[in-house]
Amino acid sequence: MISATGLKNGVTFIQFGKPYIVIKYALIKMGRGGAVVKITARNLETGSTEEKSFSSNIAVEDVNTVKRKLQFLFKDKINATFMDPKTFEQTEIPLKILGDSAVFLTEGETVDVLFWDERALSVELAPSITLAVTETDPGVKGNSASNFLKTAVLENGFKTKVPLFIKVGEKIRVDTRTGDYLERAK
Repeated sequence: MISATGLKNGVTFIQFGKPYIVIKYALIKMGRGGAVVKITARNLETGSTEEKSFSSNIAVEDVNTVKRKLQFLFKDKINATFMDPKTFEQTEIPLKILGDSAVFLTEGETVDVLFWDERALSVELAPSITLAVTETDPGVKGNSASNFLKTAVLENGFKTKVPLFIKVGEKIRVDTRTGDYLERAK
């Protein structure tokens, strides 16, 4: 069991038979009353996020999760398929569980997959990845000092905003959590 005050970011727990992972944690102490724990949690089965409140003296059931390194093979319209490099066993994870992170999976990439009782729940990507720009408007000389952004299409089909000086063919680093441009790749 985990006390409500132990539900820090990244902790997994079960409530009403559903597994959750804590995204955001806040402990609110009210005057002479008891403290309240407010969290934002992601349902690991459906991928939806929920706001939850607990009294600080309540305990929730912890989840026995295991992380395994798997290699991404391919995805179709419904599932993403991963392979264990040691046993060559394949695992399919529904795209609705992966959410927006499915766009950033590249063929052959090794990722950490979170399992609960042999059931895959989520994929942990690197915080940033390098992708090539395949389509964007040309930059105009002298526009590099401004803070304006233009739309660029990346090699995986993802669209993001980039500075005006970025050209087609350049490689850029993208934040996998937000999809935002970070920097030019070196």
